[in-house]
Amino acid sequence: MNNSLNRQNDDKLAYSIIGIVSFVVLAFLTWLIYFNEGQSTHHSWVEYMPAVNAGLNSITTVLLFVGYILIKRGHKKAHIKAMLSATGTSALFLVSYIIYHHFHGDTKFMGEGFIRPIYFFILITHIVLSGIMVPMIFATLWHGLRKNYSKHKRIAKWTFPIWIYVSFTGVAIYFLLKNFG
Repeated sequence: MNNSLNRQNDDKLAYSIIGIVSFVVLAFLTWLIYFNEGQSTHHSWVEYMPAVNAGLNSITTVLLFVGYILIKRGHKKAHIKAMLSATGTSALFLVSYIIYHHFHGDTKFMGEGFIRPIYFFILITHIVLSGIMVPMIFATLWHGLRKNYSKHKRIAKWTFPIWIYVSFTGVAIYFLLKNFG
């Protein structure tokens, strides 16, 4: 009973920390994208950052599918490595994304016609789901690393498709901006 109570208290503390960290990250990103003007810079490497971000999102997508296949085949240790790697590439993406938006500011979509509503549908769902995804990833990792596999699996069933969608649409947004931006 005492062990169960400790686990519940640990979960409550973890969820509180996850909520605070997620809120801070999302508030910062909102400020960075919508209120920060971007710094004037002549660094040529800044123009390559969207491609780097798309590459990191692509790698994350592949790692997520690999991790999914591994756990379905019962390869728990390899699954853990793939999912931690996906988390790492997502974290690198976030750092790269912040650096890009610090120097560049927001990117405007200039496409017209039929592609415009498609782009904004993808963008809006991407933004909303990425906000939801942040605490879900942390919670999924928390329960997985604590070996609380029943909660891990229950949350991962929702986290996985959202994370896949956000990673994939991040790449789609890059290509849409590149071709129609």
